[in-house]
Amino acid sequence: MFKFIRRFFDKLEDKVRGFLSHYPFVYAIIGGVGTVFVWRGLWHVADFVSAKYLPYSAAESSTVDFPHLADGLFSLGIGAFLLLITGLFVATFIGDHIIVSGLKHEKKIADKTMEELEEEENIVKRIHDELHNFSKRLETIEKKLEINSEAEKEVKQIPTSK
Repeated sequence: MFKFIRRFFDKLEDKVRGFLSHYPFVYAIIGGVGTVFVWRGLWHVADFVSAKYLPYSAAESSTVDFPHLADGLFSLGIGAFLLLITGLFVATFIGDHIIVSGLKHEKKIADKTMEELEEEENIVKRIHDELHNFSKRLETIEKKLEINSEAEKEVKQIPTSK
């Protein structure tokens, strides 16, 4: 039963993401609204819990009511639904870089030694240099192709005698 539900929502998320990817502005608005709703809901629930259960604020607060809690839970639910259905929930709160680094079993930048950071910097510099060399070689090839193309045009324009 759980597999069926999971598969259904996974396919639904893929369809929604596929559709919204053609409309990035709408996608961004839905993601922003979902994020704001989640934080608003968490804020209201935290306010309710602190006002209701912390002795110093219960007497002073007028927001200790269950409609306030219901409002927070409703906002949290709507926001979570919007983010889950658009595939933005994890990316919004954790971020892609952290997920990828976790899958690669990389260390956090704060835990890396200076030698490791310098090694990564050298690798990035080497890649940059290689890309720069490829770019120069591509420009040379394009120039040669232009010269050959112009030469072919000139040959076609020379009248042949019969």
